[in-house]
Amino acid sequence: MKIIEFKAENVKRLKAVEITPDGTLQVIGGRNAQGKSSVLDAIWLALGGAKATKDTSRPIRDGEESAWVTVDMGRIVVTRTWDDKGNKVQVKGADGAIHAAPQRLLDRLLGHLSFDPVAFTRLSAKEQREALLDLVELDVDLDELDSDRARLYDERTEAGRRDKDLGDITVDHSLPAEQQSPRDLISEIRHAEDHNREVLNARGQSAQLTERIATLEAELAEAKAALAAAKQTASRELVDTSELEQQLATVEETNAAIRANEEAKARKAQRAELKTERDKRTREITAIDTAKAKALRTAKFPVPGLGFDAHGVTYNERPFSQASSAEQIRVSVGMGMAMNPDLRVMFIRDGSLLDDEAMVALREQIEEHDFQLWIERVGNADETAVIIEDGQVQA
Repeated sequence: MKIIEFKAENVKRLKAVEITPDGTLQVIGGRNAQGKSSVLDAIWLALGGAKATKDTSRPIRDGEESAWVTVDMGRIVVTRTWDDKGNKVQVKGADGAIHAAPQRLLDRLLGHLSFDPVAFTRLSAKEQREALLDLVELDVDLDELDSDRARLYDERTEAGRRDKDLGDITVDHSLPAEQQSPRDLISEIRHAEDHNREVLNARGQSAQLTERIATLEAELAEAKAALAAAKQTASRELVDTSELEQQLATVEETNAAIRANEEAKARKAQRAELKTERDKRTREITAIDTAKAKALRTAKFPVPGLGFDAHGVTYNERPFSQASSAEQIRVSVGMGMAMNPDLRVMFIRDGSLLDDEAMVALREQIEEHDFQLWIERVGNADETAVIIEDGQVQA
């Protein structure tokens, strides 16, 4: 459907306007602040309902109490009125029947009528990306994926930094697992010394008693008992304390080596944990990249070759901003047509930036796809333009 007739009264800057537009490209011309924009605004207000009125706090012309606009699209005629009680919309079919749920019908029909191809080309790369994301149907939230990927990338980087801080690690497996206690070694030495003194004393006592046996027969029984005990003690081997004394001399050095070795083991275990963490983050990042790539492969873009990356919109895998001005406009118009398959109407609100060559190319593109384009341009140089002056069509 296209617009075949437009009428409005007291909408924004308009007083009373009636336009039978060109079926392909209709220019709305005139000086600034005369009501050119109000023509396009009135069409959008008539059809867009809440989506349109939320951006227009005062649709009624200053000094007036009511306003109305009618948009005839052949199969249906839409009329919206405003007064101090609000606004009402009526949709009448070609057979004269009144639709019971007019705005619901318009919402299904509307697509993205407010999309302005030229305005799109002047957005920043980030704004173009956001606008395209609003229009494309994706199975995933790319902003959420990008946020998760950035977080995981930072976590992986932090794990790598901590791993680097650990430095070179050497573990000596020949050292015992636990540190030795100087107190325990001293205790063992004291015990060995007591033992040795006891043995040596017993041996001396045994020699003395043996010598006295000949002359101390009277004390023989007692001496024999003592002798037996002394011999039993004397039979034990002496304990060599030299190794223990050597250990005592080097115990601090050994313990320092053991502590360093345990720290090395701990850092080695930490390094293994960090590697596991980095590998996990790498797998998660790969999964996000895969999901994002899949989403982009299966996304339904309005124009072949159109896409986006983390920085903005792309066309044929290159930044959209690197395309020529004519190519950008052609692609943007193609987007607008793809987004309005039923109501085959588009707006360009600042057409003064388009030169004659661009206007010719636009008309050819619009004619080829059987669309209707309404363009607002400053001045009256366009031969087929409807000129608005002081809210009315100039005679």
